[in-house]
Amino acid sequence: MIDLHCHILPGLDDGPVNLDFSVAMARAAEEAGIVVMVATPHVRSDHPNEPAEIEAAVRELNTALAAENVELRVLAGAEVALQKAAELDDEILRALCLGSGDCLLVESPYRSIDIDLEGILWGIQARGLRPVLAHPERCPIFQRDPTRLARLVNGGLLCSITAASLAGRFGSTVRKFSLELLYDGLVHDVASDAHDHLHRPPDLLKGFESAEEDVPGIRGQATWFTVTAPVAILTGKPLPRMPDPPPRPPASRWRRLVRPPAARVSRQG
Repeated sequence: MIDLHCHILPGLDDGPVNLDFSVAMARAAEEAGIVVMVATPHVRSDHPNEPAEIEAAVRELNTALAAENVELRVLAGAEVALQKAAELDDEILRALCLGSGDCLLVESPYRSIDIDLEGILWGIQARGLRPVLAHPERCPIFQRDPTRLARLVNGGLLCSITAASLAGRFGSTVRKFSLELLYDGLVHDVASDAHDHLHRPPDLLKGFESAEEDVPGIRGQATWFTVTAPVAILTGKPLPRMPDPPPRPPASRWRRLVRPPAARVSRQG
């Protein structure tokens, strides 16, 4: 499996504090069946990481993993804050993309901030890059108005949700919204957003196993979200056709009365 979003580099942001903890996190990822992790340290005002710094840290970590016989490969990337993405020039943004492709992981805001969300994201796209929204299921803007997320996806943006969200780690509201995004075909990748090997460890399959009870059949689609789509994202190729979302369970009469119409989403081809 491929984990497109994790904070494994030591000392760069709110991930591991030293190289030993990074190696321990890599071992946990290996044990969970992950073979490639994309290091995505924050790039924002409180963590002004630069491409050269990230690439050097990736080389150091891969050297340490080889010495410790950890069979995990780490690639360079970043998780770029919206405002920071609007400020950085094209060359730097391209250097912060995931792997060797043109996909830029952009951090969905955790608060209902006064920011031109669509304007910044469309602007990134106009600059020849493809934004991938990190953890949109935890964004109150999208929770309050899912149609905004659907419009962005229909416009070509991708969504990467967190496996732990499916497992309920961030609360019932986030979990329910994550399931709705799966039902509506708004998810293109499931990543760990891991920060350490103890409290926020790298694991992908537990999220699918937890979601299976509510979204029967989603466990069987895990390979598309953790291998097929990530390979395309890392290489800058079009995503293969997304599997059809599992059928939504029939709603009760009361739910039909109160639930807004599902967002219409074009299928990725």
